[in-house]
Amino acid sequence: MTKGLGYHYLAELFGCDKSKIDDIAFVEEAMIQATALSGARMIRPFFHRFTPQGVSGVIVIAESHFAVHTWPEHGYAAVDLFSCSPVDYRGALNHLRVTFGAGRHSVSLLERGILDDDFRKRRGGLKQVDIEK
Repeated sequence: MTKGLGYHYLAELFGCDKSKIDDIAFVEEAMIQATALSGARMIRPFFHRFTPQGVSGVIVIAESHFAVHTWPEHGYAAVDLFSCSPVDYRGALNHLRVTFGAGRHSVSLLERGILDDDFRKRRGGLKQVDIEK
């Protein structure tokens, strides 16, 4: 039995503005805006700033979750968007790309669920997706 249960987008944002991705209030607001742009329903956000640098946060959404982890010293942010319902992942992830000032990005998609081996072989695991409009 093959049953897809959701889509997990894994975004890597390179060359980000180091001061922006080290500012907890900025990162949280950007993630809340991205959640709204995606059309997902926000349940609760939680963010933490590390010492000496870096921010991690998650927004629990009715459809699953939206998470971010930043490494300002590398100008890098990792963003996950997992949803079991259709959302505008392009709008959300493109917003973060622009807001964080990423010079380069990569987004992969992993279909999640009760997927048999034949389905996984046909789909090939992670696939690259485009977010720019």
